[in-house]
Amino acid sequence: MLRFTKRADYGLMAIHYIATHDGLGAVSTKRIAEEFGIPPELLAKILQRLAKRRLIVSQNGPKGGYALTRHPADISVGEVVRALEGPISIVSCLDGGCPQEKRCNLKRPVQKLQTAISQLLDTMSLAELSNQGVPEVLTIK
Repeated sequence: MLRFTKRADYGLMAIHYIATHDGLGAVSTKRIAEEFGIPPELLAKILQRLAKRRLIVSQNGPKGGYALTRHPADISVGEVVRALEGPISIVSCLDGGCPQEKRCNLKRPVQKLQTAISQLLDTMSLAELSNQGVPEVLTIK
């Protein structure tokens, strides 16, 4: 089963919230933490990572908080996940060092899956996360 870590999950929730409230000014860490029940200290670290990768920018002052650095259509879900977790990897054996490497017959298929997942995340933007419909890529035919 593929799952996001809590950090990636919370980060996507937070940046999506910032994106959907983009026209209303900066969004505070406190507001996001209260909205989703995320521990404020953890959320602050997540937002700092996103700011370090220049996906969001911190604004100081009484109406301070975080805002996107680009339009939501120009930020991919893959960028957000990589900013929080590093390279996208669905299994650790592709990095080498697996004791079954010589006998494993799944290495190539798993590489294809990993590439397809990365491409999907890279082609889906934050703006698309706000759409009500199911993206065509995910439609079951």
